[in-house]
This record gives sequence, C-alpha cells and structure tokens, in this order.
Amino acid sequence: MIGGIAAKLALRAGRPAGDHLPPEQVARAMTDPRSIVIVKLSAIGDVLHGVPAAVALKRAFPAARIGWAVEGRAADVLAGHPAIDHLFRLPRGWLKSPRAVVELRRQLRSFRPDVAIDMQGLLKSGVATWLSGARMRIGAAKPVSREHAWLAYTHAVRPTATHVVDRNCDLLAPLGVQVARPTFDIAHWPVSRLRVHQWLAALRLPRPPIVLNPGAGWASKLWPAERFAATARGLHRRHGQPVVIVWGGAAERATAERIAADSFGAATVAPDTSLQDLGELCRQAALFISSDTGPLHLAAAVGTPCVGLFGPVPATRNGPYGPGHVCVEPPAALRPKWDDRKHDTASMAGITVEQVLAAADAVLARAQAA
Repeated sequence: MIGGIAAKLALRAGRPAGDHLPPEQVARAMTDPRSIVIVKLSAIGDVLHGVPAAVALKRAFPAARIGWAVEGRAADVLAGHPAIDHLFRLPRGWLKSPRAVVELRRQLRSFRPDVAIDMQGLLKSGVATWLSGARMRIGAAKPVSREHAWLAYTHAVRPTATHVVDRNCDLLAPLGVQVARPTFDIAHWPVSRLRVHQWLAALRLPRPPIVLNPGAGWASKLWPAERFAATARGLHRRHGQPVVIVWGGAAERATAERIAADSFGAATVAPDTSLQDLGELCRQAALFISSDTGPLHLAAAVGTPCVGLFGPVPATRNGPYGPGHVCVEPPAALRPKWDDRKHDTASMAGITVEQVLAAADAVLARAQAA
C-alpha cells in the first residue's frame, strides 16, 4: 500500500523528484488562507519544535482555522493551545491501515484546508499532506525531506536556519510570513496544575525544586545514572535546593529510584505524571536538567530555565529554545558522525558532573539576579 501511495504522489505532483518551483513563485504570499493544516506527527520534542510556527500562523492569519495532524500522546502537549483550533489525532501505525488512511482523508477534506505544511518530511507525513487536498502544500526540499515526501508538495522550501524551531518557521516563507521572535505560548492545564500543586504542597518544600529527567528516547542520549545521583547531591550541597526526579515507564522509574537512593536524601522520585502534569511541574520548577528528549523541550516551551546535556546531536540544532538555557556538550572529538548518532556510546560519557553543576550554578545565579 505504501509503495502505491508514493507512486500516486509522483503522478499527482506532475514533475520529477527534486524539481522545485522558481524562487519568485515560492516567495509569493497567500494573504487569506481560510484554514491551514500542520503535519508534524511525532515525537514529543519534534512536535513542540513546530509550535512557534503555529503561533506565527495564527498571528499572521487570525481568521484562519489551524489544524494539526499528530500521532499518539504527542497530541497532549498541543491540547488547548490558543493557536490550534483542531487536532487530528492519529494512532501509531495508521499508514499501514487502509481504514485509518481513508478516515484521515475524510477528516482532512472536511476541514477543507487551503494550505498544508509538512514539518516532518517523511513518507507518512507526505502522505498526510497530500491527503489533505490543500491546493498549497509546503514542505522542505530534499535532502531535508526524505523518503520521497517532497513529491506531495507544491512548494518545496530550502530551510537556511540551524535550529529546528527556526527551520520550521522557514517553511512559512511561501505564505509571506517571517518569524522574527518565535514563541511557544503553551496552554495551561488546570487539572494537572491542581494535581501538581497538591503533590508539591504535601512535600513541604522550602523553595521551588530542581527537576532531573534521566530518561531519553535513544540509548545514545542517556547520561549515566550515577552521574545524575552525584548531580543531585551536589545541587543539594551547593544550594540546599530540593531535587525531584521525573520518569516515564517502568524502566525509567527503576532508574529514578536508583538515583534517589544514591542521592542520600537529596532527591525525591516524582509520582506518575502525564505530559500535561509534567508541563505544570516544570512551571513550578527553578531548573530542569535533562538530555535531549521531549521533557526537556516541554520544560523550555513552558519557560523553565534548562540545562541540556547534548552528546550525539549538537545543541545548536536541537538545544532548548529561547533565552536563559545552558547546554553542556562533550569535547568535539567525542561527537559521532551523523549516521552513528543513535548508536554512539562515547559522547554522553564525555559530559562530567562538574560541568553540569557549573551550568546549573550559572542558570540559578542568573535567575536569582533577575
């Protein structure tokens, strides 16, 4: 089925792969789209990196309805966002289900988008973009887009920025939208806020906590648990600051409990939290320390100062976006080649506890001064 869809994309596109519109046509603005669909399916951090583009679209076209096609629980970080009028929630593996594909097409066509913007640049996002029926379909030119996703686009853009947030905003150029200062404007979630407030109140913490997140989506992005424990002890010793460890899933919970035990009372394991709970916990935190993963980008998006630990992927590309954050990286010699980034074992080991504590000192001192 997937191969057949790719072939149809090529036929509908009516042009060979990689044949892009002239710059003057790409730059031509559409001034009055009535509805726009963003396609950014996963993962949590990647979805959050697309939010400033949605904010910019709503500001540029306040009368337009903005929809977002997204998979799984990543939709939870978009729920209630003031710039997003409708979420198309897709199950994992939807592209392998003819029924799910037909249903997505029905929902998208009912939304009647004038514009669809593919921020993922893969086959499945290209299919969703094409299924929308939008007369203007925007995505990144190859090689940024892969798996022939570019066949779905009427406007293929060559992003010039380095950070992924800015690269997503580059895709708005065919609409005449320039984003000088990207913002997230993440929604508040009152039920989660109450739940987090009650849990923190029961702890009777003397001040806002520092949150540690030891989990990551790739094994290559994991920082050793013993170093997180040493960091918790160091933060408590230097600042008298309470430390909370967050987790997701049984394996991460076991790691969090081990870190808390090795912190000798400096750290407390958080209860089971939803993504919205985590967002509200971050809003109550003085600092968030994590490797490159969804929770780090959620913390940055809600405005929490962050220390990001970046090994296999450079912080210039994926670091927590916005002012007030500090990223810690290993020596350049330890950074793997791009194709090896998911299998690397050396780069995160090159980040020391003292580096992380020094970064935390800098962020906390800056916040206190402000």
